[in-house]
Amino acid sequence: MAAKRPRPGRTLISFFIGTAIAFGLVAIAGSWTPTLGLDLEGGTRLTLQAAGNPSSESLSEARGIIDQRVNGSGVSEAEVTTEGGNVITVEIPGESQRDLLDTVAQQAQLRFRVVACDTATSPCPAPGEAGAGSTTTPVDPGTAPTTAPTPAPSSQPSSGSDQPGSGQGQQGSGTASPAPRAPTGFGQAATPSPTGQPSATGTPSPSSASPGASASSGADGTSGAGDEDFDDEAVAPVSEALQAARNPSQAALSAFARYECDEDGVLVDPQTGDAADLPDNPVRPLVACSEPEAATSSDQPATPAIKYLLSPAVVEGTDLNDASAQTPQQGVGYVVSLDIGGNGREVFADLSNKLLTTGERFAIVLDGQVLSAPGFEGVINNGQAQISGNFNQTTANNLATSLRYGALPIRFADTSSELIGPSLAGDQLTAGLTAGAIGLALVMLYCLLYYRGLGLVVLASLVAAAALTYAMVLLLSETAGFTLTLPGIAGLIIAVGVTADSFIILFERIRDEMRDGKSMRVAVEAGWARARNTCLAADAVSLLAAVVLYIFAAGVVKGFAFALGLSTVIDLVVFFFFTKPMVSWLARYRFFNSGHKLSGLSAETLGIDEMPGRRPSRPSTVGSGA
Repeated sequence: MAAKRPRPGRTLISFFIGTAIAFGLVAIAGSWTPTLGLDLEGGTRLTLQAAGNPSSESLSEARGIIDQRVNGSGVSEAEVTTEGGNVITVEIPGESQRDLLDTVAQQAQLRFRVVACDTATSPCPAPGEAGAGSTTTPVDPGTAPTTAPTPAPSSQPSSGSDQPGSGQGQQGSGTASPAPRAPTGFGQAATPSPTGQPSATGTPSPSSASPGASASSGADGTSGAGDEDFDDEAVAPVSEALQAARNPSQAALSAFARYECDEDGVLVDPQTGDAADLPDNPVRPLVACSEPEAATSSDQPATPAIKYLLSPAVVEGTDLNDASAQTPQQGVGYVVSLDIGGNGREVFADLSNKLLTTGERFAIVLDGQVLSAPGFEGVINNGQAQISGNFNQTTANNLATSLRYGALPIRFADTSSELIGPSLAGDQLTAGLTAGAIGLALVMLYCLLYYRGLGLVVLASLVAAAALTYAMVLLLSETAGFTLTLPGIAGLIIAVGVTADSFIILFERIRDEMRDGKSMRVAVEAGWARARNTCLAADAVSLLAAVVLYIFAAGVVKGFAFALGLSTVIDLVVFFFFTKPMVSWLARYRFFNSGHKLSGLSAETLGIDEMPGRRPSRPSTVGSGA
């Protein structure tokens, strides 16, 4: 079977098309300058002072979580360090990023609670009113099929919703229809129970009184021993949470009446004007606010913050397996998808089953603030849910990041931020880049003097590698948050030596084959077969070193490793799809295959007497006449 004939022209065209596509994507992104790091551009320093005296283990764990949040991809060059025994410092390159700073300090304590009442759709009774704090029996949807279920507290016209974080979900099937309510909710289509009807909610017994039934036990979150010692992973049984929501205690109602939500959605004490700062105790009722919604149009004015009275938590964020920002199917905007596992999956299924037909709602509470207060549109048995709300791509990604990397083990008593300038003067950066350019020029000059015509291939390959590297740095800056620092620049420059080594190995292999008597066209293919494995092995070692550094290093060293690995991969691409095809293409021209003195492949350069592939001249003979 004949060997496959090389087609260098097609390979070169494919390489140029790929490079053009890369720069086309850069043009679409609209940024032609890379994102610079803290040492080149400056940025923001955030100082977080922990409350109390956390242990060194807790402080180290918090530092690791914050590092994952701001530098999860490993290439944004944010530096997270600890100072003393209770301070964490975060340095973020670039202009002040308020959303990212909020993500850093976010406690990320996620809890699911049942809504008892709120100031928008289901007002709470005043303390001491008839029925307040009395025992009630919830409707059992299985007792009388002809009896309508309890009207949903969120019932309202379909044209709008008062609830923050409301979103469109899929209508459940095979379930009793609740009273009309706004299309709020999150989750999936309802999964019918084996009997075709949701389970009835049981009647809580008097013994299942909600935790914190009296003021002395701290029901309002403002008093009571042990507020600072509660277990963050504690939850209340669903029956107790429902009892606390349907029959709020006098102390809880008093706390609800005492505090107000300001225009920013912060719970404050109107008597003093200070923030309430209630501890988010999972086993006690909670008074919390939602975030206000800004006006989006004249038809949908701004919505003020809503104040909620909530039951003890029934599901903790520690049961969260994953969180991601997504665009909903057949919808617009963004949602945060949750994957709830562990014991929380069964509890969530039980809660959705009991609240589906009663129209009651539950609240998704993050760090003591209500993100969303939807109703269920189906029984969620698989733990797959969505937080839908007034999210854009940035806010959805920030929330998903905070939830995905877990809650901080410590709380912060004080946070402060300041702008910092670049630690290196512009003259020093210019001097470093100038030195790198001089070194690169010397390498190119040496290649021209030693390899002559083949040195042009070296120059063209380095230019192609530089263009492709620049395009990838720009794309990664826009898509992956890659930040270019001096260590990263060092990684890119070091890779130039790796690229030059590949050229030298290939050219010397070709020369060896020509010394053995092969023509240039044959020597190129034979030398490529021998040089290819050597170059692959060398680049594999360089890439392995970059991967090891990236995994085990921290801070700017990760940026160096990432730049080194990126340059090594680009070297392989250029070597396979540009350098070798270029040499094969040049071998077809007489200037190179005939051994011209300036080609770099002359007999004198190869150290042989005569160029291979030429027929020896026949000596002339003189014949004698007969």
